[in-house]
Amino acid sequence: MRLLFVSGGIMMLGLIAVFGAIVYKVKASGEGAVRFSVSSPVEANIAVPPGYRIVATALDGNRALLTLAAPDGSTSLLLVDLGTGAAVGHYTVRSGQ
Repeated sequence: MRLLFVSGGIMMLGLIAVFGAIVYKVKASGEGAVRFSVSSPVEANIAVPPGYRIVATALDGNRALLTLAAPDGSTSLLLVDLGTGAAVGHYTVRSGQ
């Protein structure tokens, strides 16, 4: 009988730990999210070099990665801070030759 109570107690502790971890992960995932206020929208100009065109975008938090196609056919990446519109980095993609 004592073994039944010990086994049940350990199972209850395990369930409490699992639910605690789930609550922690759900709460922690909301902290890093970018929040925009409806009353004050962000407006910024992003400078794309002349002749380039945006062919793809990717978002990560408060940054955007723009894939640009140059007039000569080469590809480059532009990393932009969405809060300010400032370019954080500009990378040229070259073949591995």
